[in-house]
Amino acid sequence: MSSETLLFDLHWREDGRAQRLACVARMAPAGADVPVFQSYDLAMQAQVIRIAGQHGVPTPRVRWVETDPAPLGAPFFVMERLRGRVPADVPPYLFEGWLRDATTMEQRQLQDATIAVLAKLHAIDVTKLDTGFLEFDVPGATPLARHLANQRRYFDWVAGGEPHPLLERSFDFLEANWPDENSTVISWGDARIGNIMYDGFEPLALFDWEMAGIGPREIDIGWLIFIHSFFQDLFGSADQPPMMQDFLRAADVAECYQRVSGHR
Repeated sequence: MSSETLLFDLHWREDGRAQRLACVARMAPAGADVPVFQSYDLAMQAQVIRIAGQHGVPTPRVRWVETDPAPLGAPFFVMERLRGRVPADVPPYLFEGWLRDATTMEQRQLQDATIAVLAKLHAIDVTKLDTGFLEFDVPGATPLARHLANQRRYFDWVAGGEPHPLLERSFDFLEANWPDENSTVISWGDARIGNIMYDGFEPLALFDWEMAGIGPREIDIGWLIFIHSFFQDLFGSADQPPMMQDFLRAADVAECYQRVSGHR
């Protein structure tokens, strides 16, 4: 929904031998496509994927980045293709599919393995990296302040001047109840299981880094919990019996994250 994704195979000859590589090209959307994001920085995405991969976070291998729109009509980057399975968004994985049909133990395995991958991403020492390309270009004295300002800018763009009292009150609440900022990490941004490919119940690769930035680790942890809660709300509104109530509960996620990362 946020970009064009092309699957293709490369064929060539090297030292007289036929070679083949399965690839994925991720292309920036055109303005006429009603983009999900106000801007689309493919070079940033490719760079943070490479950094994460270099530090042991499972990601697809990025082969090439082309910022010139001339060849295909839009900037793009090319990754090596992986094969696995992804919890579905449409319909949400709570309604049907391999994750809903898994045992409680298998669901817990996937949950804890996913949290461990986030902890590995957050363990990357940002003080030893040039992470300026992940800084949001908005005013703010701290990474969290800039994150919130960036979200407010996004809201203003989407709302287009239309009032939205609930979100306005939410922004006011956040400003009035500012949390302590204990640490700054690489934040995946769109940290949810629907953006992870799994081999069995173990993460094979993290995808979709459009929302990446710098900020407190709680941004990713909160998003991971919230998106599952959002799907549960959708499920409940469909007059269906509750499903996967023991999956990605806030207390369980916090306990597991503290256990694997050492951070509360």
